[in-house]
Amino acid sequence: MPAMDVLRRNNVQIIGNGEHTLLMAHGFGCDQNMWRFLTPSLQKNFRIVLFDYVGSGHSEVSTYSSQRYSQLEGYSQDVIEICDALKLQEITFIGHSVSSMIGLIVANQQPNLFSKLIMVCPSPCFLNLPPEYMGGFDHQDLEELISLMDKNYIGWANYLAPLVLGSAHQTELLDELTGSFCSTDPIIAKNFAKATFFGDHRDLLSKTLLPCLLLQSSDDILAPLCVGQYMKTAIANSELHIIEAHGHCLHMTHPENIKDKITEFALRNMLSHEN
Repeated sequence: MPAMDVLRRNNVQIIGNGEHTLLMAHGFGCDQNMWRFLTPSLQKNFRIVLFDYVGSGHSEVSTYSSQRYSQLEGYSQDVIEICDALKLQEITFIGHSVSSMIGLIVANQQPNLFSKLIMVCPSPCFLNLPPEYMGGFDHQDLEELISLMDKNYIGWANYLAPLVLGSAHQTELLDELTGSFCSTDPIIAKNFAKATFFGDHRDLLSKTLLPCLLLQSSDDILAPLCVGQYMKTAIANSELHIIEAHGHCLHMTHPENIKDKITEFALRNMLSHEN
């Protein structure tokens, strides 16, 4: 696909003019606008590339393929094609939630694209797989959540949004996240939900040698503390920071608590050449 078509397809936006590039990837049911609480401070030091996955935000929904996006590898291909279109290499990838795993897939497929990984509220697997791993949800619980999408899509959005954001946060953010869920085509949302919640990408953790920053909430229903420790142990070159916070969206609810950590990590040992 020609570069300009890729940039239009994924509604790619570029802000800031720093020497080093951050590629920021939103999570399930969201879009690039959710990064707006972090970008004002980050664009002082970085060039920032924002985008919407196909089927999200202001992407070109007409290019959506249920086959391609039935697995996270389809979304990772979006990322690879964006990097190719912009001729990006050795950049820092920032992924929220499931996008952390999408970034890991890219890092293993195209190791020259990223120099560092930053993961905001990540989880390699949302399933409980005892005794070695507890991701937070039994398989039946997630099956019922997916089934609710078919029975009552608005009810599903109203149920999931407080779990994701954390019920303690302001009504405006909760309404925004609920609206974002509702505005996504139900078929696309269900396909992405299955890829997100039933996937198991734990095998990727030990394969990456890139420096990795893990930012986790102290109280996150979707990613319990044991998940963060599991990832810290499995990723050789990683550091874990636990933020005293509720919910799964630190970049929206606690940007002041993570912006300096992101900046310091991304600039650490930064090469002087432009990306």
